[in-house]
Order: sequence, then structure tokens, then C-alpha cells
Amino acid sequence: MKLRILLLLCILFGIGSSHNIYAKKPTGAKDRAYWIKTLTRVADPVLTNLADGTLKKNMPYESLSKERSSFSYLEAVGRLLCGIAPWLELGPDQTPEGKLRAKYIELTLKGLKNAVDPNSPDYLEFGVPYQPLVDAAFLAQGLLRAPKQLWGNMDSQTREWMIAELKRSRNIKPWNNNWLLFASTIEAAILEFTGECDKERLTYGVKKFQDSWYKGDALYGDGPMFHMDYYNSFVIHPMLTDVLVVMKKHNLEDSGFFEIQQERHTRYAAQLERFISPEGTYPVVGRSIAYRFGIFHALSQAALINILPEEVKPAQVRCALTAVIHKQFKSADNFDSNGWLRVGFTGKQLKISESYINTGSVYLCSAILLPLGLPATDPFWSDSYSEWTNLKAWNGKDVKADKAIK
Repeated sequence: MKLRILLLLCILFGIGSSHNIYAKKPTGAKDRAYWIKTLTRVADPVLTNLADGTLKKNMPYESLSKERSSFSYLEAVGRLLCGIAPWLELGPDQTPEGKLRAKYIELTLKGLKNAVDPNSPDYLEFGVPYQPLVDAAFLAQGLLRAPKQLWGNMDSQTREWMIAELKRSRNIKPWNNNWLLFASTIEAAILEFTGECDKERLTYGVKKFQDSWYKGDALYGDGPMFHMDYYNSFVIHPMLTDVLVVMKKHNLEDSGFFEIQQERHTRYAAQLERFISPEGTYPVVGRSIAYRFGIFHALSQAALINILPEEVKPAQVRCALTAVIHKQFKSADNFDSNGWLRVGFTGKQLKISESYINTGSVYLCSAILLPLGLPATDPFWSDSYSEWTNLKAWNGKDVKADKAIK
């Protein structure tokens, strides 16, 4: 009887259970291995099929709308590369991880050539209104995040085709909201890789967010109105920061906003870290929640470019995000039988999505993986296990007061 009671208590409270991922407080090396396993699981179907010219043939289409299938392929490619590019940028080496990177760099380069080759069966749509503007921007952001390994290793023909396709997206007029930053990001990539750009298209969105749409305490409106969702993380902070880095590098006027934006990005990263519960969950609020842990794009980017708040240590972000990935991918229903991501939040949940969401869209979840662009020796990975803010607070440990920025 006593043994049965003990077993019941173990089941109820997770004592000795594998679902309590931090029962043994894994090392940063083990966390990194799990992140890379997650990356390869998410990336494999997209990159292998794109490299083989079979993406359009084999990628499924799942959506509440039947009208967006032609755009879904660029969505998957652009969003995936947006997240995994920093890891690729570390380049190949003789370690097992370095050899794995070499494999994925080769797949990506071969795939990108197919994506922009007009004679390829996987030639992707960049110029038809409206959706391609979004995902050309995520692809451009990925190229900016891996300038040596992706852009630097492209042959001249692929570069020519890529720039032509990015410019083709100029046919699409962005909506008066976060979409302005898609145009800005594409122009930033064109500027970085060619030395010229449409300056008005580059700077217009930056000025709108700088001058008109800031609501306070690191939060921007999605256009004139504020929406309680994660678009400050999906798009606004990451793209504002990346565009301003390019503008500053090329000494463009209005790049002085960079320091202010960096302070706001840092503050927003602090807020996102506090959204992660002791159990590795976060509020299910706002549209596009089917992007899963892509909602931590801005936090992961802050870790990658070393602009985390002083009170938020890199290792606590690693541990918090690892808990989130474990929690959200615990269901086998997140993937279909061929390894493609399903539309959902923690599994197959089509009704949680909007009509614009489809199979390709949900690959924005890869944005959480940006810190893999930090080498294994970086404190983000090398420091020992650290509790994150919510876990410390709910365990009764000292946590500093949260303060808004002016």
C-alpha cells in the first residue's frame, strides 16, 4: 500500500518524471544539443526538398483558406532561414556540430538557387501582391544574418537572381502597419549586398515607428493602433533593429534612432523573459499564436546580439527558452508523418489559426533558435543552469522590481 501511494505521488508531482526537464538541471551543452536536434527536425523537410527541387511537389498545404497555397512555399523558406541563419553563419569546422552545419549550408545554398532560378520547379513567387512581401523580408533578414555563409558563398548567377527577386517585391505596396518594415528590411538587404536601394522605401517605415507609433515602455502600435499580441516580437523590434544596423553602417540619416531603438528592444526583451512561467508556458494571446515559440523572436535576437538587460543573465534566457521548446513540442502532433510542421499551438489545432496562416507560415517558430548563432563557448551556452525570473519569483527568491523605461 505504501509503495502504491509513493508511486501515485510521483505521478502527480512529476517526481522522477521525464517531463520535468530541469529535475537534473542539464548543462548548456545538453541544452544546445537539444536545440540543434529541434533545428534539424524543423528544417529538414524544407531544406532537403528545396535543394532537390521537390518543395512544391512534396510540401503539404494546411489552412483555413484555400487561396494562399502558391505563397506557402516562400513563407516556409523565408521564415525558416530567418531563424537558422545565425547558426549557419558560424560556418563549418571539424566538430560534429561544425560538420552538421556544413551539410545545412550546402543544402541551403543549393535550395536558394532553386528558389530564384526561373527554370527551377521550385521557383518561388516574390512579386504578386500581397503575401510575398512578408516572406521576401524574412528571407532578406536571414541573408543579413548570414552574410558570409549564405550571400558570401552564392555564385554570381544566384546573387543576380536573388537581387532581382527581392526587387520584384517592390511591386507590392505595404499596408500602413508592421508591413512597412518588410519593405524596409528588403531594401536594407539590397543596400548591404549591392550598395544601392530605394531610400524612401528603406526609411519610411522606420520613421513611422520612430515618430508616430511608439506607445511607451518599449511597445509600438501595429500602425496607429496598439494590439495586444506578439507582433512587437514577431516583426517590429527585430526588423527595426536589423534595418537600423544597416542604416548606421552605411551612415544614412535617421540612423541616430538606433541607440533609442536598442534601449527599447532591451526593455522588451526583459518583458518577454518575464512572460515565461515557471513551467515554460506563456500567455496565449493575440493573433498568429500558431507561430508557436516564434513569439520569442525579439528575446532570442537580444541574446544573439548581446543587448539583454543587465538583470537578465544569458543562461537564464537559455534555460527559460529550453523549457518553452520542451513544453510546446511535447506533442507528437506538432509534425505530420513526413516531418512537416502542422498548423497549431501545441499540436494539430487548425481552429487556433487565422485564415492567412498555413503550413509555410508556422515555420516562423524557428526564430527562437537565433542564439544558436552564439558559439558553444559563449556564456549563453557555457554558464551553468540558472532560474528565470518567474521561476525565481514563484520559488520565493529575490527578484528585482520591474521598471518601465521613459
